[in-house]
Formats: sequence, C-alpha cells, structure tokens
Amino acid sequence: MSSSSLDFLKATGTVVVTDTGEFESIAKYKPQDATTNPSLILAAAKKPEYASLIDAAVEYGKAHGSTPDEQASEALDRLLVEFGKEILKIVPGRVSTEVDARLSFDKEATIAKALKIIALYESVGIPKERILIKIASTWEGIQAARELEAKYDIHCNLTLLFAFPQAVACAEANITLISPFVGRILDWYKASTGKTYESSEDPGVVSVKSIYNYYKKFGYKTIVMGASFRNVGEIKELAGVDFLTISPGLLEELFNSTEPVPAKLEATSAQAQDITKVTFVDDEAAFRYEMNEDQMATEKLSDGIRKFAADAVTLLEVIKKKL
Repeated sequence: MSSSSLDFLKATGTVVVTDTGEFESIAKYKPQDATTNPSLILAAAKKPEYASLIDAAVEYGKAHGSTPDEQASEALDRLLVEFGKEILKIVPGRVSTEVDARLSFDKEATIAKALKIIALYESVGIPKERILIKIASTWEGIQAARELEAKYDIHCNLTLLFAFPQAVACAEANITLISPFVGRILDWYKASTGKTYESSEDPGVVSVKSIYNYYKKFGYKTIVMGASFRNVGEIKELAGVDFLTISPGLLEELFNSTEPVPAKLEATSAQAQDITKVTFVDDEAAFRYEMNEDQMATEKLSDGIRKFAADAVTLLEVIKKKL
C-alpha cells in the first residue's frame, strides 16, 4: 500500500494531533495527541452517541453542587474530563482540556480551575502527565500557565495565539506548548485586504514559521503546534514544525492523497538565521503595547475569547436542561 500525504507529513518529524471531540475521527487517523475546546465538545455533545457522557456529568453535578448554577458548573467540568478520558483511551499521548474562556483575564481563577480539572482527571485514574491545560494567551493566562508549570508541574497549551509577543512571552514562561492559529490569521487578512494568498505567503503560515525559527534559534523548548487550518496547503507549508493539530476534514484529505509532503522547516537552518532576540519578562506594559500595535492579534484574541466563552455558556444551558 502506498504512503499517504498524512504518512509523508508524519515522516518529516511533525507530530500529528487531531482537533476534534469525536472519537471515531480520532481513532481513524492515529494521531499522537488530541485537542478539544468548548466549541468541539458542544458539537459532539449534540450527537446521541455521546449522551452517556452528558448523563455521567449531570449525575456528578447533582452530587457536588447545591444550587442549579453550581450543579451545572460542576457538571461542565466533569463533562470536559469525561470526553478527555475517552479520548485518552484512543491516543497514546496527551489531550488538551480548556479552562473556561470567561476566566481569561483572571490569573488566580485560571490556576484554580486548572488544578480542579487535573484533580478530576486524577480521580478517574488519569495522571496529570497526560493532560495539557489549555489557556488563552492573554498576559494573565500566560502568567497563570507560568505558575502551573513551575509550581505544580502541570503542562499547559497556550491557545488563541496570534502574535509574536505572545509566543515570546510563552517561551520565556517555559510553557510546554503553544497553538498559533494559522487559519484565523488568514481570515483576518483576507477580510481586511481582499487579497487571495498562496500558501507560502499565507500570513498565518508566515507567523508560525517566524515563531518556530525564533524558538529554535534561541533554544526554547516550548513546542510550536500550528492550529486552525483552512486548507491542506497551509499544513504542507509547515511540514517539519514540532506539532500540527488538524481537523478531521483536512486529515481526511491528507489521508486520501499520495502527494509527497517534504519538510519545509528544520531546526538546524533556523539556528543559522540572523534573528534579534527580544524579551517581555516581567514587562506587562511592553507586552500589552506590542499587542495593541497589532490590530489583527488584538481583534482575533478578543473575538476568540468571546466565541469560546459563548460556547461554554451554551454547554452550561444544555446541562441545566438535563439537570
């Protein structure tokens, strides 16, 4: 049997991660890890085959909350863990589970929620080593992740990452992994310029390449995981990057293609580049100013937080009806 484009991609050294809450899709493409978010869980939760997970979460909520709101909140946390637990029966690596986006500007609340999620996983026999706590790449989120990594040895995935300052701050905080959103960056530029971009010139692709080269140049251990793709061309342009998290539809395209996928990124060549080092260590003002200077990043970060928060609220409403 001939190799697929997905096989070729894996052969470049890129770890393939699936971006879904649906178990059948995960099993088919044999990824190393899986990522979820409230939007993906909400989509999966509407399907009858996942009703048992909702029922288990609802029963947990009833037993651990006194008011309807408390019960729903407890059930939501448990639902995320129920999905993660089932996903970890399929993938050999880790699953990313997201902190409620409504906490994106509250460092202490983010830490508390992360600790609670880890405790829930441990209560069902899953060690923290198999979990990535997913947190929005706000200043507060990055500082929360810094503490979770250093104080509690909890690995984090910093999501909704659109700009270079976010990536630098995450690396300096010794975060395990970042998820730059390739497709959403492209969406913004297409809408604002009216241009059509070739994959090699795609602003999202260019952004991830610059982050990857910077990390390899200066020896940062933080994993770069490209995310939020709009087409397989973006994926192929990032072949060789540390990780890529890919939706089932695009995984299917790669699975059904036999076109070779050569590596486009390589650590040795990155180390040879002439790149200037910058820093945001303990400099919140500089970080916020640089983010403010990037209209795309500012708009897409706030938009992403709003959308993830809205889907979390919708999930809560689904749970309340079950309660």
